[in-house]
This record gives sequence, C-alpha cells and structure tokens, in this order.
Amino acid sequence: MRLNSLKPAPGAKKDRHRVGRGVGSGWGKTAGRGHKGQKARSGGFHKLGFEGGQMPLHRRLPKRGFNSPTREDIAEVRLSDLERMQASEIDLAALKAEGVVSQKALAAKVIVSGKLSRKVTLKEIKASKGARSLIEAAGGSVHLTEKPAAEPKKKEKKQKEKKVKADGDSAA
Repeated sequence: MRLNSLKPAPGAKKDRHRVGRGVGSGWGKTAGRGHKGQKARSGGFHKLGFEGGQMPLHRRLPKRGFNSPTREDIAEVRLSDLERMQASEIDLAALKAEGVVSQKALAAKVIVSGKLSRKVTLKEIKASKGARSLIEAAGGSVHLTEKPAAEPKKKEKKQKEKKVKADGDSAA
C-alpha cells in the first residue's frame, strides 16, 4: 500500500443532490419541496419556536433567575486559604499572585470556612464578622480605609433651580 494509491471505500462518497435541475435528475419540478404551502416558497420558513401565530412556549413561560454581570468582581476567600498562604501581610495583589482569587477580581472578602492558627494582616480586604473575630483571635488584624459616601447630585441641582426661579419670580 502506498499513500498515492489510497482511496475512499467504494460507495462511501456520493455526489450531492443537485435539486431543481430537470426531470432526469429525479429532483426536478418541485425539487423535493412538495406542492404549494409556505415551505414550497422561496424565503418561506419561520423562526425557531414559531407556532403559527400562537404565543410560543418560550414566551408563555415566566422569566426566572438573574445572571449578575458583576458576580466575579468580588472573590470569596476562605480562612483555610489564608492559612496556606506564605505572606503574613495579605492584600489583593498577594491573593492574585498565589492564585487564591481570579486575576479578574476587583475586590475580595474573607469568609468563615476552615481554621486559622497564624497571625495575618489583611489590607484593603473585607471580612465577615465571624472571619474578623477569628483573625483577631489568632493575633491578626484587618485594615480598611473607609471611602466617604458620595452625596446625591440631582437633588442639589433641583433645589438650586427652584431657588433661582423663586428669586426670579420675586424680582419681577
């Protein structure tokens, strides 16, 4: 046997049907579409799930659930993960470097899962109440810088506009 003499098995390769090419082909006249009707016409097909104008099943059923686009932004970190880490001062960069959280994570939060027996310092990483108490019991600490709450801007603009109108009305 040689590579240049290889052929497909007899009957394995058949010519495709060339429909609508005359009566002699066996697929002439109606070209396998039958007589009349929507499926016989050009462009005559309907979308997936179409039920002849009846409200389709996928629209009759209620919507359920929610896929959060920001779900992966805040990663969960277990106490057992902190126990295995080498560093004693832990921030988001350290968690990413050791592969504890995803590289996409924008923040992290420590939850109670496992045990912590060594001293760790968390910087700019949130912790649940239980996790914070276990970290502090082991001699560690949690450092967070509080961001000032943003003041609503829309209300201020509306109040200023009202004052301007009131001043303008009293002047006239």
